[in-house]
Amino acid sequence: MSRIFPPVSLIGVPTDIGAGHRGARLGPEALRIAGLAEALAAYGVEVTDRGNLDGPRNPWLPPVAGYRHLAEVAAWNRATMEAVYAELQAGRMPVMLGGDHCLGLGSITAVARHCRETGKRLRVLWLDAHADFNTHEVTPSGNIHGMPVACLCGLGPRELTHLGGDAPAIRADEIRQIGIRSVDPGEKRLVKEYGLDIYDMRYIDEVGMKRAMEEALEGVDANTHLHVSFDVDFLDPSIAPGVGTTVLGGPNYREAQLVMEMIADTGRMASLDIVELNPLLDHHNATAELVVDLVESLFGKSTLMRD
Repeated sequence: MSRIFPPVSLIGVPTDIGAGHRGARLGPEALRIAGLAEALAAYGVEVTDRGNLDGPRNPWLPPVAGYRHLAEVAAWNRATMEAVYAELQAGRMPVMLGGDHCLGLGSITAVARHCRETGKRLRVLWLDAHADFNTHEVTPSGNIHGMPVACLCGLGPRELTHLGGDAPAIRADEIRQIGIRSVDPGEKRLVKEYGLDIYDMRYIDEVGMKRAMEEALEGVDANTHLHVSFDVDFLDPSIAPGVGTTVLGGPNYREAQLVMEMIADTGRMASLDIVELNPLLDHHNATAELVVDLVESLFGKSTLMRD
């Protein structure tokens, strides 16, 4: 590897509190069993596993006023925010092992605070099949894992939009969404209104993954903190069946590898989420093993030595 990474801290957040299927709470252990820590250590990365955070159990209740489990989601995200922020303050790279994607709210709120305090520019790459820009008014389910981007941009309940004390945590122009192919009807209007920069699968089909990633990474420089929020349903379900919200037509293995390698080429990734892995829906932990393979590429694995 040409890049020296800061020491990495793995933070397990075992909850499916924001999801519509049970099982994502088992994701952190599946990634550990698949050898994530060992794989990174083999590339010269110093890895410390901080174990799992704790929080309220999933009561599995219906939505109230358009939100399922709002208080519990807020509690898990506060814990995530505090844990991620502590690692950044210590000069380490937090790798959050979810859990469902509502947890991206806590991790990115922490990263945004760190960027404000250090004078870094924030760039978030949101790798996902879904835009996650729902609100209680347009959500078809009330599941908060479909709302974190909206909450980060200040659109949602105060318990989530003001998680870090400020709202919004980020601006819409600080996020780039890659691989999107499922946006709910009401969500489409909000995405357009807020001007999200989305590289959906049609655009990727038209111009190719390389060009889409070049555009998404444009402007990333030495003063940029690059945060990657990797929802496993970003991948096509033919290669990654172990998620609760599969959507056909996602990136194939080579496209996904290219995404990860191009992110690695920037040398600017400073924090990472891995979310929505559901071992209950997987086949012999194959999806977790694929995720570890792709994360290795984020940390510099390549076929040849490249400048």
